[in-house]
Amino acid sequence: MIDAFLNFDFIRYSFISGVLVGFIAPLIGAFIVVRRLSLIADALSHVTLGGISMGLFLMSVSPLFASINPIWFGIIFSIAGALLIEQLRTEYKHYQEIAIPIIMSGGIGVSVIFISLANGFNQDLFGYLFGSISAVNLSDLFTIIVITVIVLIFVMLLYKSLFVLSFDEEYSKVIGMPKWIQLLFIVIVALVISASMRVVGILLVSSLMTLPVATSMRLAKGFKQLIALSILFGEISVVAGLILSFYLNISPGGIIVGLLIVELLASIAYSKVLIKKGGYHLESRRSHSNIEE
Repeated sequence: MIDAFLNFDFIRYSFISGVLVGFIAPLIGAFIVVRRLSLIADALSHVTLGGISMGLFLMSVSPLFASINPIWFGIIFSIAGALLIEQLRTEYKHYQEIAIPIIMSGGIGVSVIFISLANGFNQDLFGYLFGSISAVNLSDLFTIIVITVIVLIFVMLLYKSLFVLSFDEEYSKVIGMPKWIQLLFIVIVALVISASMRVVGILLVSSLMTLPVATSMRLAKGFKQLIALSILFGEISVVAGLILSFYLNISPGGIIVGLLIVELLASIAYSKVLIKKGGYHLESRRSHSNIEE
């Protein structure tokens, strides 16, 4: 494995991308889960698939698009889908959750259309769906690095606002929090999904954003600890998953998700023991007002 890492560029690209994605996906996922918007990752991943399938179709019918990385089509679609979700949540004030299945359905529909036009699945599309250790190229790596920098700057500059927005959206409106913070957050979610799909796969990317957080909720005593543990569990699963997928010669997405599930089950078992001994964890608290920042 070490020899392959030193001798093959695509192995290095995959592992560097995996480490970056294993950091930013659980980081943003913590804010998503706390806001009870976990399904938004699924919706945007399907919208991203629509953009990727359109990009692959255009590449197959016109040489003008041959030099354009399909990931950019996915990013554009994902951002557009994120903004549409936010707009629909505004339109349906009393049924905001309906915005997510609406956009998800649209993303699936667009995907089916372009996949059909492209005469079905091909190896490139399969890699986007389930991840591929050999599919990450230098262009993908550069895109992931840029998105990682954007995410880190966004969280560091607006952490307190995101904290308030995540735990009490109504209160954020009362204190006059700018609307652009909410819009920018949803765009950041779209970017993270686009960055993660090369490593985990479009259909499994939501798992990397939610499962580490669900695992950490059984152990963490505060929100910052929740974020730290989520990143730790995400990194362990991604790195171990990439190593196993290399030796087993299969797509990394399934292995990564499998490891995340194992971590979740282990944390549930451990938290039950912890509670019996008189301890507590973040998820066991009944009120958000008791959660320490």
